Amino acid sequence: MQATVFISHGSPMQAVEPGAAGAAWRRIAAELPRPDAILAVSAHWTTPEPALSLAASPATIHDFGGFPPELYRLCYPAPGAPELAETTAGLLAAAGIPVGLAPDRGLDHGAWVPLRHMYPAADIPVTQLSVQPQRDAAWHLRLGAALAPLRARNVLVLATGSLTHNLRDFRFDGFAEDRGLDYVQAFQAWMHDALQQRDDAALAAWQETAPDARRAHPTPEHLLPLFVARGAAGAHAKVQRRFAGFSGSALAMDCYVFD
Repeated sequence: MQATVFISHGSPMQAVEPGAAGAAWRRIAAELPRPDAILAVSAHWTTPEPALSLAASPATIHDFGGFPPELYRLCYPAPGAPELAETTAGLLAAAGIPVGLAPDRGLDHGAWVPLRHMYPAADIPVTQLSVQPQRDAAWHLRLGAALAPLRARNVLVLATGSLTHNLRDFRFDGFAEDRGLDYVQAFQAWMHDALQQRDDAALAAWQETAPDARRAHPTPEHLLPLFVARGAAGAHAKVQRRFAGFSGSALAMDCYVFD
């Protein structure tokens, strides 16, 4: 049975400067069963209703600006997984969740940056599923639960976002990688406890119950993939935090494996 994974993907610069987080991504991939296909759920594809990519050869999307030229020359040429997209669409429809298909959607940096380090050969078919920022955590837990049968088909549900994501607080000094700001650490600790307790009710109400939730996530899209990964793992899945670090003091870079 394949696991589900949540990765805090950090800056696009992680593609060329992976640091400790990138090393953790590589370890996670090495310790998982090699998947037959990957369903990437990225914070950087948002739609009103769930959508899946049918691209047979998904383009590498450089959906960012102001970075070094080398970053825009990178390509992650993995094959697409249109059959997985169709299967996933069927699972969502069976669960009463409306779903659309995007013929040409490529891989945004939330998907290809971690995949570049996890599976550098780019030889595993991959497709993407969008998230819905106007919907709540409970919706995304339900969305994930509908994906649970994919685990038995050796599909890796790889959800990527950020455990905290307030770029207004991002720092570039030497302190930035050593520890998070106080509210970042408080949110990180709360989320870890809720996940360890499998407290889906608390997770669903995170904006009301987690400390400094609105500061940790001024907008919710970077946390929503976590709930998809949690939902897809099933109610009794073991929760393992495989990395806990920080970027720019404001981004908690935690990674979780659910199996």
